[in-house]
Amino acid sequence: MASACGSSSPSTPRFEKIPSTSIRVLRSVESVRRWRRPHVLDHRSVGFVPTMGALHEGHLSLIRTAARDNHHVVVSIYVNPAQFGIKEDLASYPITWEADSAKLAALDRELADDGGNLGRISAVFMPSTADMYPSGFPGQEVDSKGSFVTITPVGEVLEGASRPTFFRGVATVCMKLFNIVQPERVYFGQKDVQQTVIIQSLVRDFMLPIEVVVCPTTRAPDGLALSSRNVYLGERRRAVATVLNRALKAAEAAYKGGASDRETVLGAAKKVADDVLNEQMALAPEKRVKFEIDYISLSDPTTMEELRSVDPEIGGILSGAIRMLPVEAPQEGEDLGHSGGPLVRLIDNIILQPS
Repeated sequence: MASACGSSSPSTPRFEKIPSTSIRVLRSVESVRRWRRPHVLDHRSVGFVPTMGALHEGHLSLIRTAARDNHHVVVSIYVNPAQFGIKEDLASYPITWEADSAKLAALDRELADDGGNLGRISAVFMPSTADMYPSGFPGQEVDSKGSFVTITPVGEVLEGASRPTFFRGVATVCMKLFNIVQPERVYFGQKDVQQTVIIQSLVRDFMLPIEVVVCPTTRAPDGLALSSRNVYLGERRRAVATVLNRALKAAEAAYKGGASDRETVLGAAKKVADDVLNEQMALAPEKRVKFEIDYISLSDPTTMEELRSVDPEIGGILSGAIRMLPVEAPQEGEDLGHSGGPLVRLIDNIILQPS
């Protein structure tokens, strides 16, 4: 990987930077702490955007918001093995540092030209697993032994029920990253709604001096929530992947139309999903797309527990997960997506606002 370094002298350390920018690339815990220390003394605020790379417009939107609020923005790029299950796609997760660094460089130029920002991107933190897990990575098994942070019971339902080690991995790595970067504010997207509830619980329950900022989901024009996993879809599955958002929007319409009971609200979502699946199954194998609904949920906005009906003074969360199955009969030259188009699990949500 090419890098540009700042000027140096025998008493001045050389810092790796993204080419043609002032963005430092920090690869160790100690390097982040050395960078962070003077900003504490100078009372300069730091906003933090944790990512696993494969950056898309959703990530860039979070960085823009962080730059408006803070003197410095730190972006982490770390594919955390602890939040992948044993059979999940860790090995095939897209590693796109060259593209990511180019996007960060372009965004930093954009931020420099925008007088409405308090700060810009100051650093990218790219640690190794050995640095993040100094006692050794404890493994991905449910019964692994090691130092973990678990947030229950909210981490055991919905996504937590389908992926039992996921939120343990998320909470653990976020606690580590927050302790390393020591930001005043952290930024997450609403797409991972259960994750935002868990991070808010983590910060509150462990009394961390951090503000959690949750930003709206960034979507493609057709409504599909932007996700690093979308690169796996390929052209055929990408055209059908909006089914989850359409189902949730049908449930939202039922709520806005006056329904508050679970059966009516979720029934509207189920009808959309069933209709789309029936349409696909009527097609020939070389044209159709198969998918499975993992869950569609109507839950409490603070506990994620399932609701029998929505209290109009509190509102609720509509959320769901869908498995886009591998293309059944690939055609010659067909775009199957990154890594040959494996099973892709997508999530989405809509907040039912109090009325």
